[in-house]
Amino acid sequence: MRALTESEIRRSFVNCSKGEARRLGLPKRLDELPWPDLDFLGWRDPGAPERGYLVAERDGGLVGVALRVPPAVKRGLTTTTVCSFCITSHTGPGVSLLTARRVGAAGRQGNTVGAYVCADLACPLYVRGRKKGALVDRYEESLTLEEQVERTLGNLGRFLDRVLDDRP
Repeated sequence: MRALTESEIRRSFVNCSKGEARRLGLPKRLDELPWPDLDFLGWRDPGAPERGYLVAERDGGLVGVALRVPPAVKRGLTTTTVCSFCITSHTGPGVSLLTARRVGAAGRQGNTVGAYVCADLACPLYVRGRKKGALVDRYEESLTLEEQVERTLGNLGRFLDRVLDDRP
């Protein structure tokens, strides 16, 4: 992904008002993010832990989606959950249900879509092995890195298709 500016990020949001996009907390030090390793930009709002955001390149433009994170469900360290985008497994609270209000009429009626995703939205870094932890496990796969990236982007794309579907 190419490096994005604050104004590009804020203009990209499709499922929140312009005012909400102006007020959302961006990642600190945008210029220091590992842009070449990011297939999409995802982050949790440090000032509002129940909110997350992702921005992805799509059809030659950017699509930003505001996400809500329901209250954490207590999971034991023996419980393992798998991210539906990057297929990284996490024990404990490493995967969260993230929901996004749909666009248009569907969103105005309160319709949302959800996915179980890496709670920190760092899928591209997990796929590349750039982010690891005691509670994270990448399965041994026969897919190449490029194929894993393609699968992650395909899963993200299907999620975005559902967010962008404005039919009630």
